[in-house]
Amino acid sequence: MFRVLDPSFHDLVAQDAKLEKLATGFEFTEGPVWSRRGYTLFSDVRASRIHKFEAGKTTVFRENSNRANGLTFDHQGRLLTCERGRVTRTEKNGSITVLAEKGLTAPNDLVYAIDAHIYFTDLLPRDASGPSTVYQITRKGELRVASRECEGPNGIALSANQQRLFVADSRKSEIRMFDIHDDGSLSAGKVFATISERGPDGLKTDEGGNVWVAAPGGVWVFNAAGKHLGVIETPESPSNLSFGDGFRALYITARTSLYHIRVKVAGTRTY
Repeated sequence: MFRVLDPSFHDLVAQDAKLEKLATGFEFTEGPVWSRRGYTLFSDVRASRIHKFEAGKTTVFRENSNRANGLTFDHQGRLLTCERGRVTRTEKNGSITVLAEKGLTAPNDLVYAIDAHIYFTDLLPRDASGPSTVYQITRKGELRVASRECEGPNGIALSANQQRLFVADSRKSEIRMFDIHDDGSLSAGKVFATISERGPDGLKTDEGGNVWVAAPGGVWVFNAAGKHLGVIETPESPSNLSFGDGFRALYITARTSLYHIRVKVAGTRTY
């Protein structure tokens, strides 16, 4: 259930915490996000659907999702989605607004900042020409290159104070950390932590500065200094995670399933 590398791991996850499988039978789950309205959305990338988990039941939230991947909400509760070749926003009436499209290949994951900037990763296939990129959509709707330091930018998350951006580089097996300037641009990145096995995928932060990463074998937990504290082991290889239930639990997507576990620290709130 747990692989504990430092006793402080159990300050974050109780020794008796239970990992629960909430739903299964999907093709490839990704991008979980918890809504303040009490439900969780997640993508089934290969089936091109977004699902909704609420009150123990799973329903289809959006059919034909254009291979939706990473999901988050903005400050108005509108769904932001990484899709094949574009980033979109689902309006309150259900219509889809394209926020960014030109020059994009495979937007993977995204995060919304309280100042209305959006950051997302565009992870190109290994055989594609051109660099993989971390992009910024400004509050005015302008698409900008934020960084091209990562070979395989994948998961992305903001620190609790929104002064730093964390990006999982799947091809370098590391987490990079960037300082955020007042205009939303990024400093040069530096290595925050390394993954000793194959590369990391999705990641989130909490209010204590810890970083939670979907990586081989489960969710790897690092403290604010980048020290590896332990792993929440999962039966299937995880792809992504989200804090939910008042930001006091983790929803974890892992291959064919959606999992849930209570934690002892509050996750970072970005919406």
